[in-house]
Amino acid sequence: MATDAPPPSKAEHQLPPTEEFVRVQESADFGELRRSYRSFAFPLTIAFIAWYLLYVLLSNYAGDFMGTKLFGNINIALVFGIAQFVTTFLIAWWYSRHAAAKLDPKAEAIKSEMEGGA
Repeated sequence: MATDAPPPSKAEHQLPPTEEFVRVQESADFGELRRSYRSFAFPLTIAFIAWYLLYVLLSNYAGDFMGTKLFGNINIALVFGIAQFVTTFLIAWWYSRHAAAKLDPKAEAIKSEMEGGA
């Protein structure tokens, strides 16, 4: 299979030395990127796990409550179960927006600096 351009040779694409990675890791920009990520991901992860555990615990120990019919054959357990999927997709969408707006520009700036473009 033919390609438009040959793959880059090792001379064209060399990784920065280890000291450069350590310097960037200790930089304020990288610390800010890490804080931005953690301040979004950790609380949301904890909240979702708590929400999921609530669903599991209610399913196991509050059968009468979860079996309460809302309308027709739709009960609280089914609504909570569907809400788990909806919540998962909402979190993924929200994280995607957060990453595009806050994380990706900072990461790109760090990458450019490491590659010598800054």
